Amino acid sequence: MTATTLDPKTALVLIDLQRGIAAAPTVPVPGTEVVARGVELAEAFRSHGAPVVLVRVSFAPDFSDAVPGRTETTMSGGLPEGWDLIVDELEGHPEDIRVTKRNWGAFHGTDLDTQLRRRGITQIVLGGIATSIGVESTARAAHEHGYHVTLATDAMADMNQEAHDNSLARIFPRLGESATTAEIIELLAKTRG
Repeated sequence: MTATTLDPKTALVLIDLQRGIAAAPTVPVPGTEVVARGVELAEAFRSHGAPVVLVRVSFAPDFSDAVPGRTETTMSGGLPEGWDLIVDELEGHPEDIRVTKRNWGAFHGTDLDTQLRRRGITQIVLGGIATSIGVESTARAAHEHGYHVTLATDAMADMNQEAHDNSLARIFPRLGESATTAEIIELLAKTRG
């Protein structure tokens, strides 16, 4: 474990744990395992009165509200009904903060920073899918916004093993600290007494 502590005002931020994304093939673990770890973290944070933020990505059916700009890959075709709904395992908690994004990261174009600052949050714990896309983009922005960042390394997965490994080995150590779900829950208990 390299995570040293959790600030008194720490929030859990789970990225894109939604039906269509959690059902996609992921590595090194399936989306169902990422969801299970996310549920463990969410239950622990809720039990200590710490905020849980559920972030989802969603677009209009014609992608008219997707991020513009030229890329070598394009979004096309239709998305199945309900692909962007948060997984059932995380539903049913009205106190959770919900954020809808239209791009990779959870900060740009959303009220995430406002929601966190209103609550005096100084640190976030991150997990979700995909490690090198939504999780990494959010971690980068959180770091740039001055938050302490802890990455729940076993509560994330990617569509590409090399991309996942690169984020864990090369990017995340420069943005924050890493720990497993169990280690984070143990730290949460220690810092919340």
